[in-house]
Amino acid sequence: MSPKRVVFKKVSRDKSVAVYMAKRDFVDHCNFVDPVDGVVVIDPVQLKGKKVYVMLSCTFRYGRQDMDVMGVAFRRDLFVLTRQVFPEMQDKEKLTHTKIQWKLLQKLGDNAYPFFFEFPDNLPCSVSLQPGPSDEGKKCAVEFEVKAFCGENQDEKIDKQSSVRLTIRKIQFSPESTEVAPLSEMTFEFLMSEEPLHVKLYLPKETFYHGEPLKANVEIRNSSSRNIKNISLSVEQVTNVVLYSNDKYVKSVAKEETNDSVPSGTTLKKEYTLYPLLAYNKEHTNLASSSIVKQEVLREVQGMLVSYKVVLKMTASGLVSNQINFIYIALFIQKKCNSNEPDDMVFEDFKRAFLKGAVYGDDDESPTEA
Repeated sequence: MSPKRVVFKKVSRDKSVAVYMAKRDFVDHCNFVDPVDGVVVIDPVQLKGKKVYVMLSCTFRYGRQDMDVMGVAFRRDLFVLTRQVFPEMQDKEKLTHTKIQWKLLQKLGDNAYPFFFEFPDNLPCSVSLQPGPSDEGKKCAVEFEVKAFCGENQDEKIDKQSSVRLTIRKIQFSPESTEVAPLSEMTFEFLMSEEPLHVKLYLPKETFYHGEPLKANVEIRNSSSRNIKNISLSVEQVTNVVLYSNDKYVKSVAKEETNDSVPSGTTLKKEYTLYPLLAYNKEHTNLASSSIVKQEVLREVQGMLVSYKVVLKMTASGLVSNQINFIYIALFIQKKCNSNEPDDMVFEDFKRAFLKGAVYGDDDESPTEA
């Protein structure tokens, strides 16, 4: 049986508008971002002469949806763009940009109309910070949404019965760097010890993908009089909330505790393997990719910034540590789609539960990554 192209659909409650999209994840390739495209199908009878619009938005949330402190709602639209799709502002041919749009227009008939958006360069990627057991209600997220609605004009209050909301994700991709692999060397001196302790931590490359084991190389030359023990390594996810606050959250997403020791006058050279995977982090729905901020973009516009580091710790009559940063990127972005798209299509309901990383409970609310 020949493969079929899955197309996601969602219909408004009054059946006046329906949205069809071929994907829900849109990749930021650093030098360009996948455009958002789809088709809206209308029911002229249900519309009763109203216009139809499609909106693309990027929103930053901090705290509960209903949270309001001193009259300031912890929600900010980072980007909103609305386009009228019916009545048409241009011919369908000029508004149709992709092959899947052409196929959908042919299949769905004369009441189908295309829409097309391009992301600006300064937008962050989808991410959410999930609350821990003691942080009830402290949800934080950057979310993207496509909304189709009808009305006399685009500024009037949107009727939920005549609108469709679809949560999408903008996800980060970064090609593997060909530059020098990350390396950190530190020297520690101790009281009553004539010689120091040398600690070297390095990785084979800078970029790792979800699901890929992370191999960290450790070299310890203990010329001091101290005995080194309790060596451990961990991968820490650091989230900086740069909008509304300067909150910082650090979460260990992989850890390796060893019985290795380095007595005085000896050396250790060893490779350790860490697994920052979803299976080992049940508190998370999906580990977020590292934030890659373009040089000309303000950090505050990103809402939240996510980074990762490997931390090496050991005991030498006191705690000694070294750390190194690296880039963590979603694995499935690496897989290139087959350029020969199937001619046959199968429609599936656009349900929020199908997107991993859902944090909010309502189907109209947005899932992201954490």
